[in-house]
Amino acid sequence: MAEFEAKKLTILRILDILKEYSDYEHPLKHEDIINYLSSLYDIEIDRKTVGRNITYLKDAGYEITSTRKGSYLEVRDFDDSELHMLIDGILSSKYITANHSKDLIERICNLSNKYFKASVKHIYSVNEWSKTDNQDVFYNIELIDEAIEKKCQIAYEYNKYGIDKKLHKSSYQYVSPYQMILHNQHYYLMAYSEYWKNIVFHRLDHISNMVIKEDKNATSLRSIKGYENGIDYKQFSQSMPYMFADKIETICFDANISIIDQIIDWFGNDVKINKDENDEKLIHVEVKASQTAMYYWAIQYVNYVKVTYPVALKEKIKESLIKAIEKY
Repeated sequence: MAEFEAKKLTILRILDILKEYSDYEHPLKHEDIINYLSSLYDIEIDRKTVGRNITYLKDAGYEITSTRKGSYLEVRDFDDSELHMLIDGILSSKYITANHSKDLIERICNLSNKYFKASVKHIYSVNEWSKTDNQDVFYNIELIDEAIEKKCQIAYEYNKYGIDKKLHKSSYQYVSPYQMILHNQHYYLMAYSEYWKNIVFHRLDHISNMVIKEDKNATSLRSIKGYENGIDYKQFSQSMPYMFADKIETICFDANISIIDQIIDWFGNDVKINKDENDEKLIHVEVKASQTAMYYWAIQYVNYVKVTYPVALKEKIKESLIKAIEKY
């Protein structure tokens, strides 16, 4: 009976072997498949049976190419280049723990063959990347999705790092959740603080002990000033280089033309850029952004940028720079 059951599984095992051991550069002859069936699954068949099962798989829609050199699975759900991009995304995501990153990468590798796995060295260096220690992130995502679907509030502890480099409770939050946003390699929850009565952006990897408050209806996003029409995601991502919730307004600055790449990267293609008539290295830029976010961005690029409007922001930056100079 066991042998009969094994023979019934032959076609599936041949498909597994083609997935794991074949590609364009590594076609498998019938003898190779027979050897794998014997050593891996204890299945003994002849060459004709191999050929017949490969034909069945082709008829079922699997794109298997057969040449004189052998057969290989030509098309997979993901190309190796796509799998590499997924792996790189996991590695650069600071909100995923090292252990979870390693597990996800291993599962992604299983979507290709052994030759791809051999080429992926990142999996052995995942601990060298900056990662969160918060194990609750993916559980939080599930709870937030459920709360958004049910239109309920959620409550949780919000944590900040201490000098011991560990997260410690900073506050207890009651919020109406609206959206999870990936920004600057961090995952944020966009929500309405029921206590402070404003929009907040909280990092998911800083949230712990979350619960859904099914007896508390969430505040509608469209009832909040500035969000009557919902979220303009394009404007949202371009106007907030850092996740601050103050209103979006027009900001103008002069910049060295050498950082035009960074300006486009941070603010998108909708920025207004004009060349200076007298200085070929100078450009005048107008963006829509949060003042608080722009303050930190301008400080970051202080050697290349001068804010010209609004004047209050310009003076705030100037005052900060004077204080900074005094420290040195």
